[in-house]
Amino acid sequence: MEKNIPKSYLGIVVMLGAVWGFSEAALGMGLRSCASLFSGSIMTGVALFFIAASWILTRRILGVALLIVVASLFKMFDALLLSLPVQHGAVANPIFAFLMEGVAFLVLISIFTEKRKQKIGSQALLGGMAALLAVNLFPLVKYATGIPACVVQGTGYPLSLYYAPLAVFISLVTVPLGLLAGVKIRALETKLDESSQARKMKYLISPATLFLCLAIITLIRLV
Repeated sequence: MEKNIPKSYLGIVVMLGAVWGFSEAALGMGLRSCASLFSGSIMTGVALFFIAASWILTRRILGVALLIVVASLFKMFDALLLSLPVQHGAVANPIFAFLMEGVAFLVLISIFTEKRKQKIGSQALLGGMAALLAVNLFPLVKYATGIPACVVQGTGYPLSLYYAPLAVFISLVTVPLGLLAGVKIRALETKLDESSQARKMKYLISPATLFLCLAIITLIRLV
């Protein structure tokens, strides 16, 4: 892996984190209660898309960590708008899920050879395995936050495990797409650097996206 995160990609990672955080709020991860049915499984696939894209851009644990921090801050901002404490099951537990998704991806990407990482089939396998590992780690949330994972109604079975096949299926697609998105962003970044005017404009894209996502979430929650 590269020793340093390219500074030009830090803004893009922040932007990806903002979009991820926005998607969490917009898709209604049930901030007021437990995730409804399979919504958590869908968002596992979405999370792994952004994690995969950020890893391609930075090739460092710190890059993925920054992404997760930004998404977590969006979750806490959304909670603030709804007057919910951070130590609430619909706030702290999703943040724990973000961490487990990041850990799962990073553990598995570290054992895949560079040659395998280039193959679509291996990328899909990486996505499925990362999702499966993440959803199996999630029930440990009660030891981290003190709040048990949501369960299937009438049972003690965690929703994350019950809908694990859906999370795996979605991630078979989203991780290869995330890796491809990272490659495309890198190419676009290189192209923009060829123009001084475009290079100046790109530094405005990240903060503009960040504030736009915050503004939209505010409107969604307050209107």
